[in-house]
Amino acid sequence: MEALIVNLLNGLSWGMLLFLISVGLTTVFGVLGVLNFAHGSFFMLGAYLCMQVMHIVPSFWIGLLVGPLAVALLGLVVEKWLLRQVYGRDVAFQLLLTFAILLFLDDGVRIVWGPGYHVVEAPALLAGVFPLFSHSYPVYRLFLVAMGPLVGMALWSFFRFTRWGKIVRAAAADREMAEGIGIRVPLLFTAVFALGTWLAALGGALAAPHQSLAPSMGDRIIIESFIVVVTGGMGSFPGAFVGALVLGLLESFGTVFAGRAQMALPYILLAVVLLVRPRGLFGDRA
Repeated sequence: MEALIVNLLNGLSWGMLLFLISVGLTTVFGVLGVLNFAHGSFFMLGAYLCMQVMHIVPSFWIGLLVGPLAVALLGLVVEKWLLRQVYGRDVAFQLLLTFAILLFLDDGVRIVWGPGYHVVEAPALLAGVFPLFSHSYPVYRLFLVAMGPLVGMALWSFFRFTRWGKIVRAAAADREMAEGIGIRVPLLFTAVFALGTWLAALGGALAAPHQSLAPSMGDRIIIESFIVVVTGGMGSFPGAFVGALVLGLLESFGTVFAGRAQMALPYILLAVVLLVRPRGLFGDRA
């Protein structure tokens, strides 16, 4: 029973971290129609900038605030000067461009911070452990479990109830009609891409005390984020949440029951879902 609860909490903490990253990826795809391979690099950059801010101002919370905002500003530049040039073109152009951005950012991190590993300490408020039966569980992981639903509810409320959220949904549903009624769609697309990069960087900053930092840390996360997005349904907000939750739990319990085969479980999940529901669990019908 004790091991079951520990693995459940591990799966929830990893799943909620995956959700924070995947929801930005699915938002960008749902509104802009862009498959952003560089999303994992924005995640990595958020972690590194959080660490850098902490070297200047020894506060994780300031790093958590400033790091993702800086990456969102970079997202503004990337969308306006690069991505905007490939809208409406074949998806191969988008993939090649975002893959080039990924390579540029990965090498930039190696040049600035080096190829080695870095460790970020959890803030003092969350550095302790929580008593769990005869063992203890890191408080920071419980914090990650809580952050996923909180950010998810905030985003859902924004898109559902606010004027700006309804404008984003309108532009995603029919760009030409949105332009016809006076919505500045290019500016809106820039803002949505910046939001997506901010979410990726927020996930990276939150992951910094959870795992060691390395220039390749975005590689795994982008693969698993794509699995989450495709499994849940491209552009689906609930799909990103459910997909991340399922994948997090699958990987956590897979380490116990599947051994080395655990590495194949995400791909098996993806294959099964695509065979049963080709458009994902919450994907719209064609």
